[in-house]
Amino acid sequence: MEDDRKDGVYGTPQKYDPTFKGPIYNRGCTDVICCVLLFLAIVGYVAVGIIAWTHGDPRKVIYPTDSRGEFCGQKGTKNANKPFLFYFNIVKCASPLVLLEFQCPTPQICVKQCPDRYLTFLKARTSPDFDYYKQFCVPGFQNNKGLAEVLRDGDCPAVITPSKPLAQRCFPAIHANKGVLMVGNETTYEDGNGTRKNITELVEGAKKANMVLEARQLAMQIFEDYTVSWYWIVIGLVIAMVLSLLFIILLRFLAGIMVWVMIVMVILVLGYGIFHCYMEYSRLRGEAGSDISLVDLGFQTDLRVYLHLRQTWMAFMIILSILEVVIILLLIFLRKRILIAIALIKEASRAVGHVMCSMLYPLVTFFLLCLCIAYWASTAVFLSTSNVAVYKIFDDTSCPLLGQTCNPETFPSANESRLCPSGHCQFAFYGGESAYHRALLGLQFFNAFMFFWLSNFVLALGQVTLAGAFASYYWALRKPEDMPAFPLFSAFGRALRYHTGSLAFGSLILAVVQIIRVTLEYLDQRLKAAQNKFARFVMVCLKCCFWCLEKFIKFLNRNAYIMIAIYGTNFCTSARNAFFLLMRNIIRVAVLDKVTDFLFLLGKLLIVGSVGILAFFFFTHRIRVVQDTAPPLNYYWVPILTVIIGSYMIAHGFFSVYGMCVDTLFLCFCEDLERNDGSQERPYFMSPEMRDIFLKGSPQEGKQEEVEEE
Repeated sequence: MEDDRKDGVYGTPQKYDPTFKGPIYNRGCTDVICCVLLFLAIVGYVAVGIIAWTHGDPRKVIYPTDSRGEFCGQKGTKNANKPFLFYFNIVKCASPLVLLEFQCPTPQICVKQCPDRYLTFLKARTSPDFDYYKQFCVPGFQNNKGLAEVLRDGDCPAVITPSKPLAQRCFPAIHANKGVLMVGNETTYEDGNGTRKNITELVEGAKKANMVLEARQLAMQIFEDYTVSWYWIVIGLVIAMVLSLLFIILLRFLAGIMVWVMIVMVILVLGYGIFHCYMEYSRLRGEAGSDISLVDLGFQTDLRVYLHLRQTWMAFMIILSILEVVIILLLIFLRKRILIAIALIKEASRAVGHVMCSMLYPLVTFFLLCLCIAYWASTAVFLSTSNVAVYKIFDDTSCPLLGQTCNPETFPSANESRLCPSGHCQFAFYGGESAYHRALLGLQFFNAFMFFWLSNFVLALGQVTLAGAFASYYWALRKPEDMPAFPLFSAFGRALRYHTGSLAFGSLILAVVQIIRVTLEYLDQRLKAAQNKFARFVMVCLKCCFWCLEKFIKFLNRNAYIMIAIYGTNFCTSARNAFFLLMRNIIRVAVLDKVTDFLFLLGKLLIVGSVGILAFFFFTHRIRVVQDTAPPLNYYWVPILTVIIGSYMIAHGFFSVYGMCVDTLFLCFCEDLERNDGSQERPYFMSPEMRDIFLKGSPQEGKQEEVEEE
């Protein structure tokens, strides 16, 4: 009954084939239509990149521009020696228009330096300071107009205040003196109408304008940290690479010992972390300010502030304790399965030992992914900066043409200036009304979709290549004599020559799901402002469903690629056969596969934790390397997080080879059980060690004993 159920629902088990000796070499091209589709998509992607690079200018998102859209402080421009942007009236930057178009409705010019004194136009015009004041007027200003005309036409600011540069922009130098807000030595300022106002209004305008530039300033500070710490970051990543490689080499010869050492080390590291958190928690008892809660403190960019709170160390201690308990319980309940997983890892170590060049293949994948990321990022930046300068009419009074586009060259003599006598035609933003500019959103969408498609294709190529190489090892009856001379290169050549279309098909399905998830995230951000609970609920459900769908497709694709590497069938046939094979061995899959993933995760955590702790002690100046010390940083967590994330990626790259090897050997093992019975006529291809552990107490062991007795 059980065999009938398996044959009817989960396909027919593989039959004995005396000619089958592993990966089939006599194969044909699969999924040719998808191969052609991928080629056409790449051609279109290159065309989009060329168009973007022709029209784009990344300087638009990096450097400030004046009211005419000209860059400040850039070589080859008229403002090359004027690196700072000066606002005539910073108070107007508090307008909602700033949040909509990221442009203050006030004239802006490029200046050599920010003002260092308080001075009004009325006083400066009749004093020796007028030459100093003129540098903050529009270029080419001639003092041949009346006071009212100058201020009406926006030729000069009504007042300048002591300012400091922030992100190459001049903002009032605000400080408090005995509880009174001041700019320089002034508590009031004079507006364009000669009225004295409290400096608080100027402060509020500066604060709101600063909110617009806060993210950019943070990004610039992070960039500065990278420029002074990149050398040490690279050293940290090299250490992670050496540790990963050393761990893999030791795993090759001492798999069983290394796995148990890894488990014990992870437990000890977590135990030390709990002890360290408790000691810090006890040390801060009674210290002033240490009992403030995290909620009351709020978000602080300097993360060192949180280390002076007892609640922080208590949270760390609880998290580490939970991890410690979970890991210990898993080890207790899965101890027998861990022994089986160790045997599979040992077999994977032998396979990797016979295909040592497979350890270098992640570098190929990493290089190709870097190309995909670089092309996507550069194309996205050039697309977002390929707009043209748009000029609009700005006016503080009621004007019928307010907000309409204009030409700054002809505006003074055009009809618009007569309808809006106090208006100004100034740079508003970068945009455009042509067909190309209207299609920019679609081009960005296509850019993101192609990034997902090509990235998934690169990963799929690596999976098929490694699966083909390790399958050659498993299906060699005499190892390594029956293996091909260059199994990795043979598998790579077969994947590109015959199965580019199948890889494109699998990666296309995954890319569609991923782009849908990105779209849902975008819509979710838009719906947050609407406060529609039903829409939010539906959105959360959709995001959860597509997340699960993406995980399932990744799992199915991975096993389908193994079948493609072995049999050379198309994607759909391979996915179906792999799925049915796994379902016929669902108990082994559910337990063994996840146990090996858990062990590999512990290995990654051990490497990442070791390098992360070393980076933390170094960048917080707790240790020195010879005579060198860590450079001064705005945020010390920037290089630490970079080292931790980079270390995880490096460790994941090395362990992914072992993971693919284990999955390939497991599928081959399941196929071997269905094809053969262990007799002399139909011998198992698995090693004696795998046979002793995997078949112990199973029906296949009983069948093999009966065959041997006969």
